[in-house]
Amino acid sequence: MYKSKLKPYLYLGLFYGLVSLIVRIIFIFHPITTVKFGVFESLKIIFIGGLTDVFVFVLASSIFMLYSLFLSDSKYKKPYGYIIFGFFVLAFLYTAFIPGNIFKQYGGSFPEVAMIFVGLKTLLFGLMLFLPTQRIKIRNILYFIILFLYVLLIIFNGVSEYFFWNEFGVRYNFIAVDYLIYTNEVIGNIMESYPVVPLFAGILSVALLVTWFIFKKTKDELLTLPSFAQKLVLLSSFIVLFGISLVVIPQFDKIKTDNTFAKEIQANGFPKFYHAFTQNELDYFQFYPTINQKVAESNFLKQFDPPTLSRPVNSVNPEMKKNVVLISIESMSAEFLEHYGNDQKITPFLDSLADKSLMFTNLYATGNRTVRGLEALNLCIPPTAGESVVKRDNNKNKFSTGSVFKSKGYDVKFLYGGYSYFDNMEEFYKSNGYGIVDRNNFKPEEISFANVWGVADEDMAKKAIQVMNAEAKSGKPFFHQWMTVSNHRPFTYPEGRIDIPGTAKSREGGVKYTDYSIRKFFEMAKKQSWYKNTVFVIVADHCASSAGKTELPMDKYRIPGMIFSEGFIEPQKFNQTMSQIDVMPTLFGLLKFKYQSKFLGQDIFSPNFQPKAYIATYQDLGLIKDNYLTIISPTKKVKQYSLSLQKSKNPEDFKIFYDEIPVKNLQQNLIDDCISAYQSVSFWLKENKLNK
Repeated sequence: MYKSKLKPYLYLGLFYGLVSLIVRIIFIFHPITTVKFGVFESLKIIFIGGLTDVFVFVLASSIFMLYSLFLSDSKYKKPYGYIIFGFFVLAFLYTAFIPGNIFKQYGGSFPEVAMIFVGLKTLLFGLMLFLPTQRIKIRNILYFIILFLYVLLIIFNGVSEYFFWNEFGVRYNFIAVDYLIYTNEVIGNIMESYPVVPLFAGILSVALLVTWFIFKKTKDELLTLPSFAQKLVLLSSFIVLFGISLVVIPQFDKIKTDNTFAKEIQANGFPKFYHAFTQNELDYFQFYPTINQKVAESNFLKQFDPPTLSRPVNSVNPEMKKNVVLISIESMSAEFLEHYGNDQKITPFLDSLADKSLMFTNLYATGNRTVRGLEALNLCIPPTAGESVVKRDNNKNKFSTGSVFKSKGYDVKFLYGGYSYFDNMEEFYKSNGYGIVDRNNFKPEEISFANVWGVADEDMAKKAIQVMNAEAKSGKPFFHQWMTVSNHRPFTYPEGRIDIPGTAKSREGGVKYTDYSIRKFFEMAKKQSWYKNTVFVIVADHCASSAGKTELPMDKYRIPGMIFSEGFIEPQKFNQTMSQIDVMPTLFGLLKFKYQSKFLGQDIFSPNFQPKAYIATYQDLGLIKDNYLTIISPTKKVKQYSLSLQKSKNPEDFKIFYDEIPVKNLQQNLIDDCISAYQSVSFWLKENKLNK
């Protein structure tokens, strides 16, 4: 009896296991997986992953279990059936017509969802009650729908994990959570990037076939329903398995491996997603190694003169109130430029501009998301565990690039071709004193092309020139930050601009079109009266991909950066290691600004400058210094890699690779430096000490 009632779970579980196995095999051989696994290691990954899948399926089948437990014929007998039906009718009337019902207090679409759910439940119960001869047929239809939803979810999750891996080289993380929040951009991105109609048609077809197979094999189990006593036994057994699964699943994540790809492949996407959803802001002091707070602050601040958080920055020379345009380029890895060894000639303008600029040849982004780049360039602080400050509630009135410019009488604006509500940018910039120009400010005739991320970069370039011309007439200097959007999947842009068609939807096309748009911007800017009194800062927000064989692969954080101003900035190459958070303090040094600073980046030309860089994911926090990469992670883990420099054979480019070699004899002074930096900034943010 019990064995037959478990047949649906067995078939669904086997199907889930098969899909998960296929996904893992694909991940093992995927081009983004830059390590090779031997037979034994592959089998180990598959075995551990399979065990994880079993326990995850137990948790996932809880809804199916509840559905099975409520299958009954006795509840339709008089008078119970009529009483239950009356209760459902009253519940529906309550959700549909009572203005102050409890569901409406939650706002949004929650009341409508509740009304539809209760309404369907009322309708179906009524049909089963008043049409007893059709009860088995109705039950079969509902059973088929439940099976179909489970099968569809299994297939859809497998496909989604493939595309997520294809983009990021990891299982679901906090980025997937963000993508659920910004459904318009994400769904639009999918619609424009992939052949959605045939893809979804294929998913639905396979789901229907698999559902029909399982339905045919198990539908006879609905003819004889278990008794109340048998349901109690099944429920008790499931509760025990459910509890065991809750305890066991987190243990799989603790299995040690030196290979990040192996750890990700053997993991399961559902618990990874849940963990990201609940832990996208991490308490540094709970999860990371710590030292005495005063010692940490003293160690970190010794790089500054004076060694205090709030300190004066002075210059013997007079300040120069030049206009400043900061161009943050979406997903522009250093490896796309010819200067770094690329031979595709997809950044001809940026390469030519670099030769006329102060070029940072060994510059590293702090993270792998746009909001991390914006945080680094605006707040000039190392990244912290969890979300960027840009997306946190406590993101207002910070000491920032914008606040320094405003104190000097500048007009300060953020320019963005998309809708700036995305990633909380609008709230962050407005609450820190920036004006905003985004897609809402465009007239229809000003848009030659747009995709889900925003107007084409060339349209934003034209709008930027208009805004800057208006600012110049006011007589005030301006600081404007333009965030580009076109170098982002689906990589679509107007036809006829470059020799790669927009329909190709290629990364190379996105890069080359962005380069084209920036060239157009400079061509227009050169014709303006304010051009010769303007400094241009061009820097990427992050790299195109962050996947690699270690937690923080350095080559996936290296970005181009340059400062250009005709007749003011002397062309030169700065080759020492530096961080994205050093860019704006360096600019202020070039402008000879005098101000009270709380920046945690350094002017690279100051006597106290220490070559180093901070790189991080949302949980792994790294410090590059003295040819070592030190990483601290949750559960107070510490790893260290020695960096073996592999230079290009061509002395004319800056193509550099680092072999990250695990270190057994850890350099404690560098571990202390790493902890000091991240612990200090986490504490100061928590205590609002980085506010104005």
